[in-house]
Amino acid sequence: MSLLVTTPEEMRQQGISCLDFILVSGDAYVDHPAFAAALLGRFLQAHGYRVGLIAQPRWQSPDDFLALGAPRLAFGVSAGNLDSMLANTTADKKRRRSDAYSPGGTPGLRPDRATLVYCNRLRELFPAVPLIIGGIEASLRRLAHYDYWEDRVRRSILLDSRAHLLVYGMGEYPLLEVLRRLDAGQDIRAITSLRGTAYVTAEPPEEGEWVTLPPYEEVASSPEAFNRATRTAYLESNPYCGRGLLQRHGDRWVVINPPPLPLTTEQLDAVYDQPFTRQPHPRYRQAGGVPALETVRHSLTSHRGCFGGCHFCSLALHQGKFIQSRSPASLRREAQAVCALPGFAGTITDVGGPSANMYRLGGRQPERCRSCRRVSCLFPDVCAWLDTDHRPSVQLLRALRQLPGIRRVFVASGVRFDLVLADRSSAYLEELCAHHVGGQLKIAPEHVVDHVTAAMGKPGRACYERFIRAFAETNRRLGRRQYLVPYFMASHPGCRLQDMLELALWVRDHLGHFPEQVQDFTPTPMTVSTAMYHTGLHPFNGRPLAVARTPQERAAQRALLQYRDPRARATVERALHLLGRTDLIGEGRHCLLRPLPPRGPASKKPPPSGGG
Repeated sequence: MSLLVTTPEEMRQQGISCLDFILVSGDAYVDHPAFAAALLGRFLQAHGYRVGLIAQPRWQSPDDFLALGAPRLAFGVSAGNLDSMLANTTADKKRRRSDAYSPGGTPGLRPDRATLVYCNRLRELFPAVPLIIGGIEASLRRLAHYDYWEDRVRRSILLDSRAHLLVYGMGEYPLLEVLRRLDAGQDIRAITSLRGTAYVTAEPPEEGEWVTLPPYEEVASSPEAFNRATRTAYLESNPYCGRGLLQRHGDRWVVINPPPLPLTTEQLDAVYDQPFTRQPHPRYRQAGGVPALETVRHSLTSHRGCFGGCHFCSLALHQGKFIQSRSPASLRREAQAVCALPGFAGTITDVGGPSANMYRLGGRQPERCRSCRRVSCLFPDVCAWLDTDHRPSVQLLRALRQLPGIRRVFVASGVRFDLVLADRSSAYLEELCAHHVGGQLKIAPEHVVDHVTAAMGKPGRACYERFIRAFAETNRRLGRRQYLVPYFMASHPGCRLQDMLELALWVRDHLGHFPEQVQDFTPTPMTVSTAMYHTGLHPFNGRPLAVARTPQERAAQRALLQYRDPRARATVERALHLLGRTDLIGEGRHCLLRPLPPRGPASKKPPPSGGG
């Protein structure tokens, strides 16, 4: 199967006079299943559609948008694998110096709010062609949402993009159904009842079960209304019992149909069983390729979805909390294809998903899960009905490392350590340490102060410390020296300056190393933590939370955890004075900062005394 068409010359080479569907993406074209445009395009191609891709068009001119002509059925627009604002700017709202999804890492090849920019170009040039938006930027902006970069509530992206339809979540099958209906002659404005889609209408639907959210105007002005909308959206996210959502914007209504049902194993296999080259498009060769590919080139995606429910993460909303797993046979086929790649040295660099150790996990009573509205199956405690037997993961990893040509199989995705501790088989941790950790295992405790981890929807300090002991004991028994690489987060809502100091002291006293993996909390659209940041209140219990909003407050929190960085010294010193903890500046072993040497010219040594 040929690569997706990207130029008129490639259309001629493949004998295509008119494409059925054209994707416009903010990412460079990499023919690898970790890149959404390639995954979606190849899937539609396998179902008989002629698919073109306009990758990172120069939006300042119409030329790139006109290059492939008008598609027979529709345009599809995505900002790429990341929200474009997150791709272009840091947590401090500074412009990024590189873009991993662009050739050579070159920044500036996608516009801010790429979905809107691309859509407005297409509506201007092709007003009669159906326009569909999707991807993580559109998915998480489908309702009125708080925008961190503008510090205000924006209306649904459907209204500003002027798109006919929004496909949210992992949208292969809903989009395939949309194209089939368009192919059968149905008007896109009549596609109003398909799961996993959203649209704008003058009158709300009369049939079906719907929940009406507070209108945009109220959500934009009232923290209480914003949190009520957030809470409702999460409580209605179970695809088996969740109802559709309605939200009025002025004189129009945004209609969000219920989420799509989880894919079966056979359906997910069909998405990934495509002949990906796992290479960037040849035109990027001179630029040195696309950096984002290097960490995933020889990796395998085993499953989708996450039932962890971390409050700062959007994956559960985007992929769903029901785990959708591929078959071992499909993964073996992909691993064998990876073995045949030029330059493959025998190492599968990762096997996993949003959390590596959720493969084939789910509820022991599916019917109970289908009526459950819990946001997380792990917080505040592991659900009693969750089957935590990790043997499917163990069996998969064993099967992959026994394939000819494969020497090592690593698990580089983060693992949920609380879920490892709950493993009913007790086999996963030993298997992981014995065969699948390359000296370091990534985990994400995020913090150790319990009220902060509770605000994050994460397990607390006691659970983390239990895992540290279990990991150390397992490696001691195996005779291996391996280390945990913890990720920590600064400035999450609910985290105060004194909480970051407590974390810094705990890390120093318990881990004995200086943490390099520190992430500043970034409020991304539609997450629970973003609602906390915007309103200063917990959306599920209404309790007020401390919020670090100013650049100075955020910098101080991060600096306390990286107190040994000379560049952070002045910020750390100010923070310690503010906290009344100047006792931590000094020569004592308990101190974080050593006193600076006295300033001024060095005193001159007296001349040596001479003999007479």
